[in-house]
Amino acid sequence: MSKPIRVLVVDDHAIVREGICSLLARRKDIQVVGEAADGKRAIDAVVQFDPDVVLMDIQMPVLNGLDATREIHKRFPSTRILVLTQHESKEYVVPLLRAGAVGYITKTARASEVIAAIRAVYEEGAYLPPRITQTVVTAVAESADSGEEQSLLTEREIQVLRLVAEGLSSREIAERLSISVKTVDTHRANIMEKIGAHNTAELTKYAIRQGLVSA
Repeated sequence: MSKPIRVLVVDDHAIVREGICSLLARRKDIQVVGEAADGKRAIDAVVQFDPDVVLMDIQMPVLNGLDATREIHKRFPSTRILVLTQHESKEYVVPLLRAGAVGYITKTARASEVIAAIRAVYEEGAYLPPRITQTVVTAVAESADSGEEQSLLTEREIQVLRLVAEGLSSREIAERLSISVKTVDTHRANIMEKIGAHNTAELTKYAIRQGLVSA
């Protein structure tokens, strides 16, 4: 078996940390190497334990999760930061992804999804569940329409993005825009190619880094 994924758990509530650590301890491919109750201790713990993945809360004393994420990403760019929080609005999601987080998941998620997210950010480099992806993609479309940032995407591609964000299938998008399903799929592929992404999570993360979304 390959070496386990080394995880640092960061949350200011001891009972939450204990619950997460207990959950992760049941997985043979995951090893909790440390805990931290605030952002400053999280940075110190990264120095001490060299984790593969940091499971990061946002609202904490001393140093919040956003500032801690920014500092860890700057000093340890190979460390993957997965945000685990109760907040899911773009005002929280966008700044965290811009700061260097590669994944974002809410505390309403099932235990199995948290495990899957840890594995995904470690193995694939990114993880955004559909609900968070929808939040970000909608913000991309809104920002492009408002002229806040210059987008690489065409007007039609922005339309497709907006409908994707609304949860429509390719067939439903085709009907809405009076184009073929094949054309919709082509637009999707072009969007991915322009962003240089291999999946939707990478697309949205890249778009944020390029300033296509404002919090």
